[in-house]
Amino acid sequence: LRFDTRGHGQTDAPEGEYTLDMLAYDVQAVLAAAGVKSTHWIGISMGAMIGQTLAVRSPGLLASAVLADTTSRNPPEVWQMWKDRIDVAESKGMEALVDPTLARWFTAPYIKARPDRVKTIADMIRATPVAGYVGCCHALPKINLTDRLKEIKAPVLALTGAEDASAASTKTIHESIPGSAFVSIPSASHIANVEQPDAFNAALTKFYDRILK
Repeated sequence: LRFDTRGHGQTDAPEGEYTLDMLAYDVQAVLAAAGVKSTHWIGISMGAMIGQTLAVRSPGLLASAVLADTTSRNPPEVWQMWKDRIDVAESKGMEALVDPTLARWFTAPYIKARPDRVKTIADMIRATPVAGYVGCCHALPKINLTDRLKEIKAPVLALTGAEDASAASTKTIHESIPGSAFVSIPSASHIANVEQPDAFNAALTKFYDRILK
């Protein structure tokens, strides 16, 4: 089951500030509508923040969680970075955010080697509604779950691209959840599942082979 987060893809993009609790409630509504009472969660970046929120707020909903290329806490000073992105989106539109976002999401060699794949992602960024982007920009910097991660009892795989700016933060998630697994994928940045799909899927397969046998 895949879904478009509030403000993205074909999901509505209401004006205003979103919160991680709001985005987590959206997920619960989607699962309830689909008749799903428990699920194995795979989340990357924002999706992994939503997964953490669900795991600590609704124990039992997630049978397991893969938390990739993400963080569990942002310091207050990071808000300025997100505010700058909001200002760019609102004043210049999403086009102005395409190149800097791609530079964060992928390594330079991948951008050079796979212009076809990068174009698909660029078009996705370009098509994101400004209101949806801004709404989520208000939610992400406020995550503060590190101290609660020890409450998670479901199996967890923390997975990161070795060259992602949030690699250390993803490892902190692993270190904060007893019994969790950790994998670092070489030659990958923030969207590791796209940049190194074989390595990403191999890590998932090993994790699920262990927890589902």
